[in-house]
Amino acid sequence: MTKEILIAPSILAADFARLGEEIAAIDAAGADWIHCDVMDGHFVPNISFGADVIKAIRPLTKKVFDVHLMIAPVDPYLEAFAKAGADVITVHAEAGPHLDRSLQAIRALGKKAGVSLCPATPEAAVQHVLDRIDLVLVMTVNPGFGGQSFLESQIDKIRRIRTMIGDRPIRLEVDGGITRDNAVAVAGAGADTLVAGSAVFRGRDGIEYAANIAAIRLAAETARVAGLHDTSAQPARARETARIR
Repeated sequence: MTKEILIAPSILAADFARLGEEIAAIDAAGADWIHCDVMDGHFVPNISFGADVIKAIRPLTKKVFDVHLMIAPVDPYLEAFAKAGADVITVHAEAGPHLDRSLQAIRALGKKAGVSLCPATPEAAVQHVLDRIDLVLVMTVNPGFGGQSFLESQIDKIRRIRTMIGDRPIRLEVDGGITRDNAVAVAGAGADTLVAGSAVFRGRDGIEYAANIAAIRLAAETARVAGLHDTSAQPARARETARIR
C-alpha cells in the first residue's frame, strides 16, 4: 500500500529561544506532522524536553504531533504525553521488556502507536506486533543527537520492513540525517514519512523552511512516482492519500 509522502520536521533542530515562532513557521511552511524528539539522558546520551513543553506548544498548531519517546522506562510516562497532546506516540523496541504491553497502553489512551528501531536492531523486533501499530520508525542515525550523518546501511532494513508491512495501514517513517539528497533512496526503499531536522530548519525564516520542506518532498515524490525501489527501477504503484489523524 503506497501512501502519500509526509514531511515531519523535528523541532529538536529548532531555535528553542523562540520555539513558538518556529512551530508557527513550519506549520505555514507546509509541514505535515510536527516531530517531537523526547530524550531522557539515560536511554540516549542527551536530554531534550518533556511533556510540559509539548503541552505548551500544542495550541500553536493543528498538525499531528508525532512524539518519539527515546526514554526508558517508557510506560510510566505514556499517559503524560497523551494528555499533553501527542497524536502518535512512538516507543523504542529496545527501551523495555514488554513492547506489546506498551503498545496496548498507547492504544488504550486513544493514541496511534509506533515502534522505533535503532540502527543495530533487526526488523524482526516488530514482526510480532505489526497488528498493534500504526507506524514503524527506522532510525538512520544512532539516537541521541541531532545533525548526524545518514547511515546508508539502513536502506536495506527499510526495504525489508516495507515488505513485512505489506498491505497493513502502517506508516513507515525514517528519522536521522534526512536531506533532499538521500530522500530519493529512502522513499524508493519504501518509506512514506520523512523526519528532517537540520535540513528543514536551515535558514532564517519561514520562506526558507518552506523551500527546504518542498525540496525534500519533491525528491521523495520523484522516487515514488518513478516507482523506484532502493534506487532501482520497479513497477509504479498507485498512491493512497490517507493520513493518520
